[in-house]
Amino acid sequence: MSDDLFGPSRRLLDPIERISEILFGLVMVLTTTCSFSVGGAGHTEVRQMLVGALGCNLAWGLIDAIMYLMARSSERGRGVLALHAVRNAVDPIRAHRVIAGAMPPLLASAMSPSAFESLRRALKDLPEPSTLPRWTKDDLLASVGVFLLVVGATLPVVLPFTFVSGPIRALRISNAIAIGMLFLSGYVFGRYSGDSPWKMGLAMVALGSAMVGLTIALGG
Repeated sequence: MSDDLFGPSRRLLDPIERISEILFGLVMVLTTTCSFSVGGAGHTEVRQMLVGALGCNLAWGLIDAIMYLMARSSERGRGVLALHAVRNAVDPIRAHRVIAGAMPPLLASAMSPSAFESLRRALKDLPEPSTLPRWTKDDLLASVGVFLLVVGATLPVVLPFTFVSGPIRALRISNAIAIGMLFLSGYVFGRYSGDSPWKMGLAMVALGSAMVGLTIALGG
């Protein structure tokens, strides 16, 4: 039996997941660059800042990748539990409620009782699933994608400190790149969520800036 029985076939990471990981990476690196003091900063201080920014995102990229794999295991585990609940239900109505609870609300609202019953019978005829859902190749590839997105968001923001002479000018260019990336992330998010891309782009800039400011204020 396929490990993806209880989850729809999908891309390794959907657009919203990709945007979320990029936003997370941007907030992490901006926490470092925005707290960097350019006054009197020399090559040593800039190098320490670059190492700190990259190291921070490497660590959080790894953590986020592991959390992604744990979430996939939890998702499949809930699917197995839902299947058992459907099979063990004392009456069809209770089984229908379990099925509806495992579906998106809009989709469940469009289902007729006969459709729920057909689905219940189909689920009862399925072979017994594994009690220990395993990670698939796609899960592992997606977790690598999560790691690369978080770490990759670091590079455009820190590169000006490597190629631009003068820390003040480098910081301004870095901030401009970060704002552009935040806006682009929000714009794409708006397109996929059905909201105004321009409004979401500006909102993402405001949200990202607020998150960075809060993180710095709390000593992050």
